[in-house]
Amino acid sequence: MGQDVSTNAFSREDRQRYRHKVQRCLDALERMLAEGGFADSPPRMGVEIELNLVDDALQPAMLNRTVLEKIDDPCYTVELGQHNLELNARHRPLHGEQSAELEAELRLSLAGAAAKAQDAGASLVMIGTLPTLRREHFDAKWLSHSPRFRALNDEIFAARGEELMLRMEGSPMPGQRPERLRVMQDTILAESACTSTQLHLQVAPESFAANWNAAQCLAGVQVAIAANSPFLLSKALWHETRIPLFLQSTDTRPDELKNQGVRPRVWFGERWITSIFDLFEENVRYFPGLLPEMDDEDPFEALDSGRAPKLAELRLHNGTIWRWNRPVYDVTDDVPHLRVENRVLPSGPTVVDLIANAAFFYGAQRALIGDDRPLWTQMSFQAAEENLHAGARHGFDAQLYWPGIGWVPPDELVLRKLLPMAHQGLKDCGVSDACRERYLGVIERRCLARRTGSSWQRETVALLETRGLTRDAALVGMLRRYVRLSAAGEPVHTWPVDP
Repeated sequence: MGQDVSTNAFSREDRQRYRHKVQRCLDALERMLAEGGFADSPPRMGVEIELNLVDDALQPAMLNRTVLEKIDDPCYTVELGQHNLELNARHRPLHGEQSAELEAELRLSLAGAAAKAQDAGASLVMIGTLPTLRREHFDAKWLSHSPRFRALNDEIFAARGEELMLRMEGSPMPGQRPERLRVMQDTILAESACTSTQLHLQVAPESFAANWNAAQCLAGVQVAIAANSPFLLSKALWHETRIPLFLQSTDTRPDELKNQGVRPRVWFGERWITSIFDLFEENVRYFPGLLPEMDDEDPFEALDSGRAPKLAELRLHNGTIWRWNRPVYDVTDDVPHLRVENRVLPSGPTVVDLIANAAFFYGAQRALIGDDRPLWTQMSFQAAEENLHAGARHGFDAQLYWPGIGWVPPDELVLRKLLPMAHQGLKDCGVSDACRERYLGVIERRCLARRTGSSWQRETVALLETRGLTRDAALVGMLRRYVRLSAAGEPVHTWPVDP
């Protein structure tokens, strides 16, 4: 969930100084965008994968510190809950055979990490929402041992002034009525059930807005064809339950502020943009600082001395606003760069599914920004947001709006329209024919089979329940099969429901 902090005690003066410093960082960014000097290398991609730890009984294993010590690799870090880890793959160019090399690197890394986790009595699971989580796993004692997470928890609930309620109605299981979740929470640990895959794309400042707008257009399609989070607290909810769960579990707003239209910190946004500055300016204008920790650097002194400023306060602030497509400012080897961070996808089910999802996103995004008449000039921002919610709730059964087509199921939209565009987009990026055919072929066959990780989980649980298992027993039985099939590595559209 971002960079760490050194304390969880902030004074009124800290908050006032922090607000001033964030504004100063924003002003410095505006100057940098006007003067130039950002990295101008070809597009580069990066991937972050959040993982779950389970024990032999498939229950959450609160062992991330022990497992990290055994893995002993800086690419792995803790996440919010003690049953969470995160893997950060190194950034690389988006061309040639890099996708296949990334797949091989991830397979090797995860296999090694899994072996080390076994030494600690745990197994790794790549899944959007761990289905065996129970309410007791959201107790504050299971927060990871990090000042940042403790401070975030305390600050979010201080802003709310009350407990939060997780409230959602699911997409019905076959032949059943929709299931509902209503449960009170006094920590943000329900967010630990939102394990995701985050895709990064480094872009030039002048093309950032087009890339971000294109990513917003694609968000609903992405979650519909890659959903992998259907169960939470024994309830069958959305196909991609992470989407409403992340919003609700980190919401700083009591009902009165929601009714006034105050923006949530998990946010799709409210308009198409013309510059990355639009997003950072909205952040500063709408959202108070949650973690007002200060850095000694003055960004204008850094600029005047010819150095790229860290903009530490602006970046820390940005890390507490969870846009589904987030702007990122970073500095590597003293050169600043900008990235679009795509955050809508779940973790898993397999490495090849994950790389296929990334290839589809990068290819379709590239094709959209090359259109003579950009899609976002033909589509309302509200329609793009509604697509996200429809795709997350209903998966392949959703109806999505697309200009020039109208309302269309996700599989038809991908097969008819977006898959050829993704092929061309990847080709324009210099991706090899073999990689394009391998990974976009997975997307094509997934759409033809209409099977995601979510639909496989639902079908398997329904089958086990018809055999007399309770819901909790069916979830354990499903997860045991899921872990075995995920480790085998074949894409999810090939998985049998009744092996």
